Amino acid sequence: MGSIKSRPGVAGLFNLSHLSAGFVAVLVGYTSSAVIIFQAAAAAGASTAEISSWLWALGIGMGLTSAGLSLYFRTPVLTAWSTPGAALLVTALSGVPINEAIGIFIFSSGLILLCGITGWFEKIMHHVPMPLAGAMLAGVLLQFGIDLFKVMQSSLLLVGLMLAVFIAVKRLLPRYTIPIVLLAGTATALIQGQLNVEVLNWQLSTPLWVTPTFNLQTMIGVGVPLFIITMASQNVPGVAVLRANGYETPVSPLLTWTGFAGVVLAPFGGFSYNLAAITAAICMGDEAGQDRSKRYMASVWAGGFYLLTGLFGSTIASLFTAFPTALVMAIAGLALLSTIGNSLSAALADPGDREAALLTFLVTASGLNLLGISSAFWGLCIGLIAYYVQKSVRLSR
Repeated sequence: MGSIKSRPGVAGLFNLSHLSAGFVAVLVGYTSSAVIIFQAAAAAGASTAEISSWLWALGIGMGLTSAGLSLYFRTPVLTAWSTPGAALLVTALSGVPINEAIGIFIFSSGLILLCGITGWFEKIMHHVPMPLAGAMLAGVLLQFGIDLFKVMQSSLLLVGLMLAVFIAVKRLLPRYTIPIVLLAGTATALIQGQLNVEVLNWQLSTPLWVTPTFNLQTMIGVGVPLFIITMASQNVPGVAVLRANGYETPVSPLLTWTGFAGVVLAPFGGFSYNLAAITAAICMGDEAGQDRSKRYMASVWAGGFYLLTGLFGSTIASLFTAFPTALVMAIAGLALLSTIGNSLSAALADPGDREAALLTFLVTASGLNLLGISSAFWGLCIGLIAYYVQKSVRLSR
């Protein structure tokens, strides 16, 4: 099993590695896709107050599910909104009344809840070999490692200093590497005048109930694609991240609770909740603590930060946008470095599975997008075909 049922003491609760990994995970999640949430809400005709309510619902839902599931299973379970799903809604909700949009959210989350209750999804995922899960994870995360050096071209001093601090501190203080790098990057950005703190205006968000209406046409036309994209582009990689890091947490309860959270919070704007992949990997790597049995506390901290983002809504979103893009991309790449390496090592370790794993990795890393579904799903599909074809050939010999 991937977890040990142990409870942290006060020292473990305030472990700096856990706290910083949780903060970086939320920072990366919000800065990379929060703007899409604003666009999706605007497409549904949401007012400024309703957009604030959407952020409240998303933060509260992700916070409660991340912290609650991590504490219960003692594994780093991190949830997120569906970024590909939000991108779909930007175009699909144009002209759809907001009450119908809420009905779509409830329908899609209800399908996820059904998958969790029946256990269908977990049965399918049992047939995914570990090398392919590791290959898909490495492919999903590869771009973050590459982006680290892409942004160095335009922000040489900031990113170069962060990389130098990472290399210097990694061997001396491995438990505190990412917090120190984040601190160094923030200080450098502040000195360079790249921190945009003037936009901050603290105020609590207010949840607003929108009564749902159910239109069969929009539920099928938008709700079903939202469900498929969330499952294929978010939950499949999310399970792969857990498995690739050695956590055998049962999947069905995770889907049940994320689906339930979506049904309950949809009237306030919680359009979708699912397992995180990229940000979850930040809470599972070496930088989240040397003792892997305690890394779930990083997800608990992330859940706490999510709750803050919900309570303060757009204020917290503006706080995260205050960080320069180069700093966010650099800290994400450095935080995921060991996870990329470990995933590739596990994926390519067995020569018999190497070709299927390599196909999975390359397709996933390519960014291929077919039928609105991301490359992670197609990489896994092609890898599985290759894996089982090769396996049948070996058995027939």
